Amino acid sequence: MNMMMMNYEVDHQRIKTNGIWMHVAEKGTGPLVLLIHGFPEIWYAWRHQINHLADNGYHVVAPDLRGYGDSDAPLSPNSYTMLHIVGDLIGLIDHFGQQKAYVVGHDWGAVAGWYLSLFRPDRVMALVTLSVPYFPRSPTAKTIQSILQLYGDGCHVIQFQEPGRAERAFARYDYTTVMKKFLLITDKMIAPPDMEIIDFLETKWSLPPWLKEEDVQVFAEKFEESGFTGAFNYYRAMDLTWELLAPWQGSKITVPVKFMIGDKEFGFHSGGIKDYVEGDEFKSLVPNLEVVVLDGHHFIQQENPQEVSNQILSFLRQHPMDQ
Repeated sequence: MNMMMMNYEVDHQRIKTNGIWMHVAEKGTGPLVLLIHGFPEIWYAWRHQINHLADNGYHVVAPDLRGYGDSDAPLSPNSYTMLHIVGDLIGLIDHFGQQKAYVVGHDWGAVAGWYLSLFRPDRVMALVTLSVPYFPRSPTAKTIQSILQLYGDGCHVIQFQEPGRAERAFARYDYTTVMKKFLLITDKMIAPPDMEIIDFLETKWSLPPWLKEEDVQVFAEKFEESGFTGAFNYYRAMDLTWELLAPWQGSKITVPVKFMIGDKEFGFHSGGIKDYVEGDEFKSLVPNLEVVVLDGHHFIQQENPQEVSNQILSFLRQHPMDQ
């Protein structure tokens, strides 16, 4: 185990859930809080929040999602729909013997949190999502076609579709460089025509105060072990998820939600995200919603950890578990 990871004094175990073995980092006692990471991360993305929440009376569990880190990585992209991911999380809640959990998710973890709350609101006490709002399912257009029409082939979502394409492009760089390219993103993730997104992203060799070289190495070492295919498979399953979501067409997220987003998130100002998350449609889909705009970019829980931790803790305390 990397010495940097050991410094955070979390317990590690692998749990059988939904037909796979899932690695989790765990700390504290009290009501269960699931911290769900995004792309391209592992449980370690929540290192600051794990300590803060555990110190304030919560049982914090941060899994590596399927395909990531020390969790199993099924080979087929069809095994990475949101129904699979939600099934994994329900299995975790069951494993810890809880009827309900608090759920906190960032990026793909936010998507997982949205759908966990949509499919099984009876298992979610309250939801905190970061960076990715809930978008309604289009009744007519599949997800990938919609994204292609909006952003073209330079969008990372489109480039990740073809098996092997992104793997070959990423392989031109060492894992440390790949992690720096993504963790330090400040611009939109759309490459010019005929250019791979990994080539387009800037490599910044000087790190900001919130990210240490040792932190980058924790991520890089895990992706060197696992590769990126499991992470790419979430994107490759997006159209299948769209097909499977048809029964929930028009459904609302009814659990209490706090949504946080950085004011420098790509697309926040120029892409209409600010208007959407502060507008009527989002609130109609998520009636019990609080929106918080923070100072920061995409990886907000690492960049602005104390503010994010405080926001999470205050929201959980507003919604205490039934005694």
